[in-house]
Amino acid sequence: MREDKIQVRVRYSETDQMGVVYHGSYIPYFEIGRVEWLRKLGVSYKVMEENGIALPIVSMHLNYKKPARYDELLTVKTTLKKHASVKIEFDCKIENEAGDLLTTAHFILVFVDIKTGRPVAPPDYIKTILVNFENEPENN
Repeated sequence: MREDKIQVRVRYSETDQMGVVYHGSYIPYFEIGRVEWLRKLGVSYKVMEENGIALPIVSMHLNYKKPARYDELLTVKTTLKKHASVKIEFDCKIENEAGDLLTTAHFILVFVDIKTGRPVAPPDYIKTILVNFENEPENN
């Protein structure tokens, strides 16, 4: 699957006194990556939620390899691993400016009806986007 890349700069508030990124600060970096990956395919979280569908994380696994530091420009790489009837899975990683692998992650999210809180199939337009995406040749 094709991956998408975005960059984020580490802010002071995301670090400890030694200038090292606090472990909980990585989760928003990965969220930015997933949201932008979907946005580039034409899927807006805002529109999805306005239409009664949420996409919460039901499982995440993070593996910290090296620390990120204050003011570093990080590259968040997000790859769709697979999607099924009600869930979607992403593999993600973060690298620093030198290209060092800092953190890897795997996320499972489930499409949920906001009113009932129950898993549901994604809207047809999202299914179509994902199927079309899978059938496109990789070009980056």
